[in-house]
Amino acid sequence: MSVLLCFALKEEAAPMRTVAAHKPGVTLLIVGIGRRNAETKVREFLAANSPQTVFTCGFAGGLNPGLKLGEVVFETGSQSELALADRERLAAAGAKPAKFFCADRIATTVAEKKRLRDETGADAVEMESAAIHAVCRECGIACATVRVILDQADENLPLDFNALARPDQSLDFRKLMLALAKSPRKISALLALQKKTSFAAKQMAAVLERVISP
Repeated sequence: MSVLLCFALKEEAAPMRTVAAHKPGVTLLIVGIGRRNAETKVREFLAANSPQTVFTCGFAGGLNPGLKLGEVVFETGSQSELALADRERLAAAGAKPAKFFCADRIATTVAEKKRLRDETGADAVEMESAAIHAVCRECGIACATVRVILDQADENLPLDFNALARPDQSLDFRKLMLALAKSPRKISALLALQKKTSFAAKQMAAVLERVISP
């Protein structure tokens, strides 16, 4: 099976690189943060390639209070037989079905997550999958969202990463350094988040490896 795994960030994809290197037909694509970046990168890839299945992968913020750090959740795009097979493989690999909301900004506070949960009924929030699913529908390619919970519904992120982003939504490290200089106590919280990202990425990779294995 030819599979495309899309990630917004290289940190999300890092544990999968070694796995994918030993899996013929599996390609990793870093698409960047947000819908516009994701749509552009996926369209460029699909103009020259025809994978059977696309997975939009990475971190997600928990909106459902029952979801914990490291839990892998998924949502498939269509009711085709291939999508049904994807659901069965994902569930067998340990992922849980969930409803996603694709946002235009990072949900950084408990209050914002609660509002999104109340308004959308979604279990998790991320920023790329809606665009990737739309492109795949146009191309007739099965698509599934596979995300791992990084920050829980009852957790604030240590910084407002929206305020630290460049126009292309990548992190502006100069702004980050200035923010930490103003609030040095945030450094420990940021280091703790870094450890969580490593753990969450490994949890997602373990599930994805089982899904793409023959």
